[in-house]
Amino acid sequence: MRDHGTRIGAIVLCRDVSEMRHQEQELITKDATIREIHHRVKNNLQTVASLLRIQARRTHSDEARDALTQAMRRVSAIAVVHDTLSEGLAQNVDFDDVFQRVLKLVAEVAAGANTQARTHTTGTFGTLPSEYATPLALALTELVTNAVEHGLAGKEGVVEIDASRNDERLEVSVRDSGVGLPEGQVGQGLGTQIVRTLIQGELSGSIDWHTLEGLGTEVTIDIPLRYIERDVS
Repeated sequence: MRDHGTRIGAIVLCRDVSEMRHQEQELITKDATIREIHHRVKNNLQTVASLLRIQARRTHSDEARDALTQAMRRVSAIAVVHDTLSEGLAQNVDFDDVFQRVLKLVAEVAAGANTQARTHTTGTFGTLPSEYATPLALALTELVTNAVEHGLAGKEGVVEIDASRNDERLEVSVRDSGVGLPEGQVGQGLGTQIVRTLIQGELSGSIDWHTLEGLGTEVTIDIPLRYIERDVS
């Protein structure tokens, strides 16, 4: 403070930021704890998947072996999401990266079925919260696996996955170049039931099968994104 050029005093402003620093430290600790939980869940799921794989190799029943292998693949798909969540601070994932990792699981299916399957992905899924990522990853694993196992069925072919997203919804189509089925005939197996439960029940979406004989099969998924905050998109 000056009076006509002469210093006559000073004002010192103080602020106690101890509570603020304490809250910041709590957030850092919380984030680290959440990442560690996701990491441990991922490890546990991978252990379960390994046990299922071992059991599948030891069984002498083809039906039991197929069931165990499918269970192993489903557990592995969920583990991929938790692995991605363990790498960052936010509880959101880049689903395009997740899906590319999920496709590697399908490659094992194609090799086991003596199928030459090529996958082609177009569009983008974008960033999704874990509440969406886990059921969607599992549902798409089922659909792409089904396209390879049953649509192509031991021959050479292509499975195309197209994703289209805006602020309101996410649309995904899975098409294969297989023989297809008569229109209106949708599988009634466990995989189909799982997909319906995940898409319709957990994601409040819709799913439609278009099966044209001789032209392959197309499955279309439509998921509303009204519950996702706009800064996630």
